[in-house]
Amino acid sequence: MHLLIAVVNQEEKLEEVLSGFMEIGVTGATVISSEGMGRLLSSEVPIFAGLEAFADRTRPRNQTLFSVIEDDDKVERALRLLQEVCGSFDEPARGIAFTVPVTRVVGLKPELSGG
Repeated sequence: MHLLIAVVNQEEKLEEVLSGFMEIGVTGATVISSEGMGRLLSSEVPIFAGLEAFADRTRPRNQTLFSVIEDDDKVERALRLLQEVCGSFDEPARGIAFTVPVTRVVGLKPELSGG
């Protein structure tokens, strides 16, 4: 069992990602709006105000997804889907995705079978 954490820097791609998750059988995720450190520091901390020139103020906020996924194959498919929809995460400003092992969980409903 894994916790998939994905920061999607392209807010307009979120619906496509979540629809894709459903298609592959990932039926639960929590999504929160988030903001990168550089953007936050440039606007909130006076000593970092010089960074403001580098912050893209027109870009929407990031969306961070959290999903506990039991099946290793679904984890791999979810990671591939993220990169297909958002583009390679190796390119700047695309986002980041990673997993961490989950050893115990309560309150998790079983995933629907699918894809």
